[in-house]
Amino acid sequence: MPGAKVRRKAMEEAASYLKKIEAILEKDPSYKFEAYTFVLAALHDTVSALKKPRHITGQELALGIRKYALDQFGPMALTVLKHWGIRETLDFGKIVFSLIEVKLLSKQPEDSLEDFDKVYEFEDSLGKYKIDDE
Repeated sequence: MPGAKVRRKAMEEAASYLKKIEAILEKDPSYKFEAYTFVLAALHDTVSALKKPRHITGQELALGIRKYALDQFGPMALTVLKHWGIRETLDFGKIVFSLIEVKLLSKQPEDSLEDFDKVYEFEDSLGKYKIDDE
């Protein structure tokens, strides 16, 4: 059955993907699992929005992540990202380079962690939303 082979291969790829992220978390638990999957989803969203798919820079990805976070979480974007351990744009770079290290992403020779540093101020760019629990 060709369909069963395709499903089995997809399941093996998903298991490999999960194991790679788990390996990152074992080595460095700074960010939650969701932070990694979110960055991958935001990368897909950012590249998909281009007229022609191409490699994007760290700065372009950081801006795309901001857009995707606001689209997904609205005024709660900052709260959600902070819950996952993300406090600044440099954190996106650390996540991306961890994903590169386990071969879930690739990079160009000119790409560097510093490309993600201070692309924007989190509080100003993602909005301030406070839940009063009084």
